[in-house]
Order: sequence, then structure tokens, then C-alpha cells
Amino acid sequence: MSKLILTRHGQSIWNAENRFTGWVDVDLSEKGIKEAEKSGELIKKLNIKIDICYTSFLKRAIKTLTTILQKNNLELKFNTAWQLNERHYGSLTGLNKDETKKKIGEEQFKKYRRSWDIPPPPIKEDSKYLSNFSPLNGGIPIGMTPLTESLKNTYERVIPFYENEIKKNLYEDKNILVSAHGNSLRALCKYLFKISDGKINELEIPTGNPLMIEFEKNLNIKKFFYLDDSRTKNIIFNQ
Repeated sequence: MSKLILTRHGQSIWNAENRFTGWVDVDLSEKGIKEAEKSGELIKKLNIKIDICYTSFLKRAIKTLTTILQKNNLELKFNTAWQLNERHYGSLTGLNKDETKKKIGEEQFKKYRRSWDIPPPPIKEDSKYLSNFSPLNGGIPIGMTPLTESLKNTYERVIPFYENEIKKNLYEDKNILVSAHGNSLRALCKYLFKISDGKINELEIPTGNPLMIEFEKNLNIKKFFYLDDSRTKNIIFNQ
């Protein structure tokens, strides 16, 4: 029976500042470092073997993963994948969320932030934030780097990666740890939990609280739960 542990990175500096981060390669905040350490401690209490781990090209997810591995005394080589990057927020990148809501109105703000298939306007080619994107992005195939994304666009890169890379290892009864981002994990949870386009906007993924998913042999989900009961969020299933 294979297990998949999904961990959103600990709070980032821009999470703390309430800014749209997306592909900007910001670091963890002090709180985020503590959340990553707590994630590692929670996973250690499970007393299970972690066979394979994956993360994105962004340092906040990479640092969360390395912290978890250190807490578990693991020296696993981890796999980085741009497909697990956070959603690209286009022209919203770097903006304060409260200020943006006041400027464009709550209805449009909700569409950009939580709709299934409405992306913000693309980031401008002269945006100062482009220089703060991960240098690892240089390895993305030509023509694949987005200028903006909806959650649907994010889903369209996350799920093929899951199907082609992660799923085969789950079939082989491997226990897998993924350290990624709020929207890349929302996309994956939409697929795994069969969440509809209309309900996915209600799914919240807390920072630094690992979600354990246990599978049966056929990869039907047997059970799922957050490791920190005090910070659990509602998981929408088959709705």
C-alpha cells in the first residue's frame, strides 16, 4: 500500500507580506522555517520509509524539502521539476493582494485569484520581477515558460508530470514525498480527489502541514488526513 505525502512549503517572505508570488524565487520567512521543521517532525512520527521525493524549481519548496529530510535523517537525492512550480500570476506578480483588490474590485480579484480558467494579464517583458525568477527555470524547454496562468493552466502541467513520473512509483508501492506550492498542490488534489471545476475554488492548502494520502493497490484512495490536527483544512472529495 503506497503513500503520498503532499507538503506546501512553509510561509514565504512574500506570503507574510501578502503579495502575489508565483514564480518569483523568494525565501522562507522565519515562521516558514519553523513550519518546515514542524513538517519534518510530523512526518518523522509516522515512522514510515520515504522512498522518493519531488519538489519544484523554487527555493521555498526546495528548502522546505531539505529541512524535512534533515529532520528525518534522510540523504535522499530529490527530483526537481518545473512542472511543480507555483502558478504563474502574470501581471499580478509582486502586487499586494489587498491593494490589488481595492484597485480592480472584489469580483475581478476573485476571478483572477480563485477561478478555474481565468488567468491574469501576462507579465510584461520589462517587469523588474523577471530577474528574481529561479535560475533553474533556464532548464525549461523552449516555448514552455508561461507569461501568466490560470489554475487550469497549472493543472495542465502538473497532472502529466504526476501521470508520467509519480504514479508509476506509487504502483510499485513506493512512499513519495512532494514539497510544492499552494496552487500546484491544489491542481494535484483536484485530480486525486475528483474535485469539480466549480468547487476547486473552495480548496485551501495550508502552509507547512503535510497531507497524507494512502492508496489501495489500484491507486484508489483509502484514506487521507493532515498530520497537524490543529491546522487542518477541509478536503473536498468527489464533488
